Amino acid sequence: MLSLQKLLAAKARTFALAAGTGLGLAPAIVPTLGVLPARAEALLLVDAESGKVINEQNATAPWYPASVTKLMTAYVTFKALQDHRVTRESLFAVSPRAVAQQPSKMGFKSGTRVTVDNAVKMMLVHSANDMAIVLAEGVSGSIEKFTAEMNAEAQRLGMTQTNYVNPNGLPDEQQITSARDLAILARALLRDFPDYGDYWHIPSIRLGRHIYHNTNKLIDAYAGADGMKTGFICASGYNLVATASRNGKRLIAVVLGAKTDNARATNAAELFERGFASDPLSWMRSLSAVEALTPVAATPPDMHDEVCAQGHHRRPQPAEEGEEANAATDNKAMSFGDMPLPGMPTIPTNLLTAGLTAGVAPIDVYTGPARPPGWVPPPAAAGKKKSATYAAKPPAQSATPPAGAKPAKPNPGAKPVQRPAAPPPQAAPPADAQ
Repeated sequence: MLSLQKLLAAKARTFALAAGTGLGLAPAIVPTLGVLPARAEALLLVDAESGKVINEQNATAPWYPASVTKLMTAYVTFKALQDHRVTRESLFAVSPRAVAQQPSKMGFKSGTRVTVDNAVKMMLVHSANDMAIVLAEGVSGSIEKFTAEMNAEAQRLGMTQTNYVNPNGLPDEQQITSARDLAILARALLRDFPDYGDYWHIPSIRLGRHIYHNTNKLIDAYAGADGMKTGFICASGYNLVATASRNGKRLIAVVLGAKTDNARATNAAELFERGFASDPLSWMRSLSAVEALTPVAATPPDMHDEVCAQGHHRRPQPAEEGEEANAATDNKAMSFGDMPLPGMPTIPTNLLTAGLTAGVAPIDVYTGPARPPGWVPPPAAAGKKKSATYAAKPPAQSATPPAGAKPAKPNPGAKPVQRPAAPPPQAAPPADAQ
């Protein structure tokens, strides 16, 4: 049986021949199977409508996808919605396997039920690894069947360098993709599922009293940013597939292997600035389509020593593999422009300012069945808040005086004590409502 690397290398050689002969393009050089330098980043900028490549660096190098895997999880889920296999209101139960996933996750108990709609929002905004498992098991019956669907869709879309073994992107040496393939997937999501576009640019979600901000910092910092997904494991570094629109033009930027979450946002913003500032007619005529980029046969770089090894000064360390929401820069002002890409102008600071979505209310998410239109919180929720303002009740007086105590003398002029009536019992909320 061929190993995964040999299989991907064979795919790369086959695609290289097709790219050089069937499309009328100059055949690209396929390097000998080897290991990419650990410091190399993969960068790619593509026009979303035409698929034309505007800028690229190591775009066909194999890479560990981390949580950008969830883009394909969303694709398979959206396809199930489109094919009426499930609905947005379909309820999926949290399994013990979902509970066992590493952070980032929602942390629900086994047996908790979540709608498809809420699970997708939690997965894409908070990068919840447990919700990716919930969707996989709910849509296909098992993780194994779901990943088979993921790979089938990848093959159909022409993602020749991609292989999936799980739906959330947690570490696995056989989970591989490339910037080229991720741009192909991003274009397919925009093209095939325009009705689900609102999922990509939700600034934050609210679950009860907890607010979770989108791990894609560009949503809040770069004017025009409207998607898509971040990813991080130690081996991959900080990954980002981002989309932005300006003056009727939409671009897709892919950044793989950045050293920090700020760096991946900075690099994506600089790619966007270069693309929006360029003359579209020039690159439309001269550049090839993203599908024509020739895959490289190599081993994905391991960024662990660059990103997660102890001893790096001034660099906060991630808490765990796959931990997206624990970055040191969360809820703090962002600093851009300190890591400009080679050959690109420094980005004006006024283009990257945190707080663009400050006036946008969080989208409410919850567990349990879909709430009907006009739903209001159950009385218990309001009762808890109201009861917190009550003064403490005095200790109850015993009806029987203690032994040896003198009976109290009656006071004819005293007014009877008026005690407030006991409040009516409050209705309990549904078992899995939050």
